Amino acid sequence: MKLTFWGASQQVTGSMFLLETADDFRVLIDCGLDMENRRRQKDTPETQKGLFAFEPSMIHAVVLTHAHIDHSGFIPNLIREGFEGKIFTTSATYELAEILLNDSASLNQKKIKRIHKKKQLFNKLRNTAEYKELYVHTQVHQALDHFVTLPFHKKQKIGDGISLQLIPAGHLLGAAHVLFEIQENGGKKTICFSGDIGRKDYPLLVDPAPVPEVDYLVCESTYGNRRHTSKESAEGPVYDIIKSTCVDIPGRLIVPAFSVGRTQAMLFTLNKLRVQGKLPNIKIFTDSPLALKSTEIHEKYHSWLNQEAQDFRKANKQLFDFENLVFVDNIKESKAITSYREPCIIISSSGMIQGGRIEHHVKENLNNPYATIFLIGYASEGTIGHDLRSGEKTIKFEKRDIPIKARIESIDNFSGHGDLDDLLDFVHYQSPKKLKKLFLVHGEASAMQDFKHTLNEEGYQQVETPQKGECFEL
Repeated sequence: MKLTFWGASQQVTGSMFLLETADDFRVLIDCGLDMENRRRQKDTPETQKGLFAFEPSMIHAVVLTHAHIDHSGFIPNLIREGFEGKIFTTSATYELAEILLNDSASLNQKKIKRIHKKKQLFNKLRNTAEYKELYVHTQVHQALDHFVTLPFHKKQKIGDGISLQLIPAGHLLGAAHVLFEIQENGGKKTICFSGDIGRKDYPLLVDPAPVPEVDYLVCESTYGNRRHTSKESAEGPVYDIIKSTCVDIPGRLIVPAFSVGRTQAMLFTLNKLRVQGKLPNIKIFTDSPLALKSTEIHEKYHSWLNQEAQDFRKANKQLFDFENLVFVDNIKESKAITSYREPCIIISSSGMIQGGRIEHHVKENLNNPYATIFLIGYASEGTIGHDLRSGEKTIKFEKRDIPIKARIESIDNFSGHGDLDDLLDFVHYQSPKKLKKLFLVHGEASAMQDFKHTLNEEGYQQVETPQKGECFEL
């Protein structure tokens, strides 16, 4: 059995791992968009031959851990370049991937039109990875036809001598750890891919489930060298910021939030505050069509949510719909919010303030001393969200520097990734003496090295931090 790391190696995005059995069965675990490589290096030698460093038509199956684009966003390109097999995942992940991939296709279509309008730009980009990877809705629809949904905890045979089982991972609705059992050379081998590991007691989501002891473990390491600063319920900090911004001043609260997962956690928290009588009588604008679709999927899969969410829904009928909540559909309505002069809350994407409608709301309120920009999630370097969190005094919009007079607040209560303690809890289900190899992925190099050192101290000596393209015999 061989395992090759084609993504999320020494970095966070682009999860893609190729598992090959002795019988030549090839399964790809995740097929994500490598956002960091795109920013750093637009074209690579392998893209002159194709978008993949392997032959997609030779892959027999794909297993998708969850719907986030850094795990699912390259699937349409896999289909376009010859993959004909099945894509196994949970039904909730399938539905979330459908809206996320179609949203990406819409953005790609706009980029393609912009490139084609300028002949010189088209000639420059036509043979680059940056252009080749721009799939459209046709490729998304073709990809979705390959999906096969599985329930959690059911062992599914996907090839001769190879079966898989999906185990709840928290992190996102439908997210899974993937456990393989492989029969080869007269014996059995087991390997688990963590996907992204959720945190305990997160709004809406179940806690990560335990994983049986395995021979090999592939573990994410996003927070491998740090702990969340706050592990309390988000309701207290959210209430304090709403009160100081929308009641005491009064002003407007701008909340950048990813449409899938983060927005629903925020809406659920606001609904709980409403039930407690703490939510002021103000408008709450959710400005993202994708967020509306995602919210409907979360409501549909309410039985997959944690016990607190299910009890709340039973007592209050709705998880996300409440008085004064307004879902904003079109761009005209979105821009009209600028003219709304009463105290309000505006929740919009993207969470890093990198594209999307949130850019307009932030731009219009950066110079407003009565506004608060409330950062509730991770923002990578190079994004406006990162600059705001870092304490920059001005932000550049369309080549114009805007001084920051708005208040900037941030919390990590809504982070969907488990921290160092959660990662250690996940690994501790494995015996240091029985685990043959532990691979760290999906983390910055510094986080991986620190996490590796911590694991070594815990008795796990066979820890690897693979480079992209590195192959291991298992």
